[in-house]
Amino acid sequence: MEDELLIAFDSTQQALRAEMLLEYAELEIDIFPTPKEITAGCAISIQFEGERLSEVRHIIADQKIEIRGIFGKNNEGYVLIESGGEHHE
Repeated sequence: MEDELLIAFDSTQQALRAEMLLEYAELEIDIFPTPKEITAGCAISIQFEGERLSEVRHIIADQKIEIRGIFGKNNEGYVLIESGGEHHE
């Protein structure tokens, strides 16, 4: 999984918290407007490299960041890879 993945959030507070923690962990991320096809409560999403997924999962679970889900992109648009209710601790 080398493509870019996207984390969508239900709240701006959680998105900004995730941004700070992921940057602190020296992961390369981009702040990205949440695509219209992803129904989320927050207009901000975080894009990151797919190969860093396990690190991102660890930070999200360890810091108890509330997310809507992690999405990948294919020819049809965005697909849910992992919903926010799943925790990998």
